[in-house]
Amino acid sequence: MAKDGLKIVTIGGGSSYTPELIEGYILRKDELPIKEIVLVDIEDGKEKLEIVGAMAKRMVEAAGLDWTVTLTLDRKTALKDADFVTTQFRVGLLNARVKDERIPLSHGILGQETNGAGGIFKAFRTIPVILDIIEDMKVQCPDAWLVNFTNPAGMVTEAAIKHGGWEKTVGLCNVPIGHVKTASEKLELPKEDLFFKFAGINHFHWHKVWDKSGKERTDDLIDLIYGPNQNEDDNHLKNIHSALFHYEQIQDLHMLPCGYHRYYYIEDEMLEHSIEEFENGETRAQVVKETEARLFELYKDPELDHKPEELSQRGGTHYSDAACEIIASIQNDKHTEMVVSTKNNGTITDLPYDCAVEVSGVVTAHGFEPYNWGEFPNAGARGIIQNMKGMEETVIRAAIEGNYGAALQAFTVNPLIPGGTIAKTVLDEMLYAHKEYLPQFADKIRDIEENQPETVQNVDELMKTNVKKKV
Repeated sequence: MAKDGLKIVTIGGGSSYTPELIEGYILRKDELPIKEIVLVDIEDGKEKLEIVGAMAKRMVEAAGLDWTVTLTLDRKTALKDADFVTTQFRVGLLNARVKDERIPLSHGILGQETNGAGGIFKAFRTIPVILDIIEDMKVQCPDAWLVNFTNPAGMVTEAAIKHGGWEKTVGLCNVPIGHVKTASEKLELPKEDLFFKFAGINHFHWHKVWDKSGKERTDDLIDLIYGPNQNEDDNHLKNIHSALFHYEQIQDLHMLPCGYHRYYYIEDEMLEHSIEEFENGETRAQVVKETEARLFELYKDPELDHKPEELSQRGGTHYSDAACEIIASIQNDKHTEMVVSTKNNGTITDLPYDCAVEVSGVVTAHGFEPYNWGEFPNAGARGIIQNMKGMEETVIRAAIEGNYGAALQAFTVNPLIPGGTIAKTVLDEMLYAHKEYLPQFADKIRDIEENQPETVQNVDELMKTNVKKKV
């Protein structure tokens, strides 16, 4: 590591989450000997980078620190001699998310940022970029750690480790943080008195809980959270609908589900709600755009030198603070207990050895040491996670190769996408809609433009209006 202080580079530095990242570093100022923070973005994000960068400088100054905050559009130069690289970018910006949600919903199937067709296309756009970043890192900062919280975090992390060859990669998600908080509140015990084991893949994990006496409290929590007195307020995720799980199903698992399991366990209600939002022109992406616009208006205030409370209204709150803790734990060999996406290495025996999993463990100076989980004794859980991991592996292959057949295969395997004509139709429409960010699929997109005028027309018309097209 740099002898005269740490250099931390954030790719996607113009993100609305950056103030939370800066706050996390400031809170750990005694643990992190930071010399320079570099915020990197693209030309289209220049204005936001300047706004957030100015606020970051105010925050550092208000904390009485002598850190340098550098803003740049030159990623390769920025990476030179970095100790840590964090990634929080969105290829295509929020307009791409709008398409990810609205095109599938126009056909009556789920459109969501990390699940279903939307999640697949976010991966298609993002995976080639993370691999490009890694190629730059191999030259500019070969010893750096990569801390990724760009979604879909699990697939991006797997691509980085398995296909980019960057073993020093850790993927992050804020969802487990909320589950820990809920368990503590329901059991009326401080979280320090509880032991958690999470296992699965990003946005598709389960967890078990024990108290300090060694008694497992998982079933108690299932009763308290998902039993007859189940409350929508127990859903800590601000970005998804609070549909109620079926108690008997969760009882059978003897594991606590991830909030995103709603899309699979109660798919009909979640889809109905998403379609209703779509018809009213209120998809999550459109709400986030409005929230982000308000945040940047706040960030412009030259007197603002701290993270505003409004930032917690974004669905990804706590991501950045978790990233700072991982960096501090690696730097100081703290053995902080966390939940991250990492290489499986046999931690979950039901999944491939070299895939990425999201599990509990401790963060050390040499990386993440996961707690062994073993197998999923519940065949229902085992079957669906193996299906989801097969889908993820196929998505990654399609993203890297630009393989249309693999893309269609991934759509067909995904539980939230009906197979057959509808899968192919949605796939083709989304390829055309995102053509600017999918050079690996250029030949197929050209074929669609030349030979599928209805596909082109459907997408062009849909993106002009908030009204659902008739199908």
